[in-house]
Amino acid sequence: MDNPPLYRQLADHYRAAITAGTIAQGQRVPSVRAIMRQHGVSLSTALQACRQLEQEGWLEARPRSGYFASSPRRSTVLRLPEPDTGSTPDPAQYVGIHARVSDYIARGRAYPIKTNFSGARAAPSLYPAEELRKAGVRALRRDAHVLVRAAPAGGNRHFRAVLAKRALENGLVISPEEITVTHGCIEALNLALRAVTQPGDTVAVESPTFYGLLQILESLGLRALEIPTSATTGLSIEALELAVRAYGNIKAVVVVPHLQNPTGSIMPDAHKQRLVRLCEQQAIPLIEDDTYSALADGENPSTSLKAWDRSGNVIHCASLHKTLAPGMRMGWMVAGRWQARVAMLKYAQTRDNPDWPQATLAEFLESSAYDRHLRRLRVALRRQRERMAEAIATHFPLGTRMSIPDSGVTLWVALPEQASSSEVFDAALLRGILFAPGSVFSNSDRFEHCMRINCGEPWSEQLDDAVRTLGELVRDAGNAGRRKPGALRPALMPAPVPAPATLGATATWFDAIGDDC
Repeated sequence: MDNPPLYRQLADHYRAAITAGTIAQGQRVPSVRAIMRQHGVSLSTALQACRQLEQEGWLEARPRSGYFASSPRRSTVLRLPEPDTGSTPDPAQYVGIHARVSDYIARGRAYPIKTNFSGARAAPSLYPAEELRKAGVRALRRDAHVLVRAAPAGGNRHFRAVLAKRALENGLVISPEEITVTHGCIEALNLALRAVTQPGDTVAVESPTFYGLLQILESLGLRALEIPTSATTGLSIEALELAVRAYGNIKAVVVVPHLQNPTGSIMPDAHKQRLVRLCEQQAIPLIEDDTYSALADGENPSTSLKAWDRSGNVIHCASLHKTLAPGMRMGWMVAGRWQARVAMLKYAQTRDNPDWPQATLAEFLESSAYDRHLRRLRVALRRQRERMAEAIATHFPLGTRMSIPDSGVTLWVALPEQASSSEVFDAALLRGILFAPGSVFSNSDRFEHCMRINCGEPWSEQLDDAVRTLGELVRDAGNAGRRKPGALRPALMPAPVPAPATLGATATWFDAIGDDC
């Protein structure tokens, strides 16, 4: 395994000492020369480590005195409160999110956007484009007929074998034949829901949840039962148990156990086991969206829900869209006891995925290049998350709360209660700034005061200026909210952009989801 640069190791060492209290707030840290002697490093390395910690807010430089331990401003921002899990969730309802999401997407496309915080993936520069190109060339040299022969049913055999081997890291013991290759995780989720539900059925989902899932539910004529979800531990098992007892007609549960979208929560292993056991006992299919787990920091890979499945009741859906190649939109799934039905639905809906992209990704995934890429990507995202969290804490008004996950590519921000993220969204568009308002992450209005912010772009002065502008707009929206609900919009917005017609339950939902899923 590649080790991080020496200056980063030093920075991690002293950051850990400050957070543990070994070096108290306001206490002087060893001088640059002392660091050089103690760790046997060069002046350049010691300075880089100190400057890195200073940028992150862990050190404060005082003229002629050296560096002193500090605390990033973000540490003073309140965490998101835990949801109420003691009362029965609201009854399931038919999803009506298409018009709202279509309006959000149409508005974002109608204005010239200079700074885009709306996505949920990294910048193109953080993905290994050149290495993937070379892998694609090697795959073609080995077998040029991959371009002219029909793709194999279920997916490229080599690609599926590599995926099965990689899945061992997450506790999955599966054969290549159990894997179905899909057009991203979004098709996998669609196939899973079509396999286990009928129109009119109730599906339990996280609340908040990513809007692409709500669009799928609406396109399939399903009801959404929103289960309270913690920004720390994910979907509340207690609330789901209450819902199962109260309603008794839940036909599926869909969860994102690792780096949940939008909160960034990671479900503890004990919760995963309880969830798998509960769904198995109640004969409720459990659909796992495992899009983001490879982005999680830590020495040990995350354990999949499917690892505890003993009856084929868990449908595991995954993707390389966020972690490796957004332009290839490659996903896969293990459908358990619904494998045959999923294979039939896949054939009827989109046929088999093209062979060459799978051969290319197999070439890359099989090498150590993928592991090196993931390590670099996690380091870059951690740095960018820290800078974004610090900027939000600095520029947003008092009363702002946010989740600050240890990994991932987004932050979930709760504004002071009087501020409407929809009004901030409208005002931000006029300034060329786009983000995802909280209203699209639920079929209700309970997250109107929230927003999801992407941290995928390397930090720049432009990003800092955009966050400062958002903070000013949030402050203005809060003042307007105290005066009169909706007072900000007429003053700032021109005539609304017409929303496209509500989408039907056909393949057009793919386009409406946009780049989020």
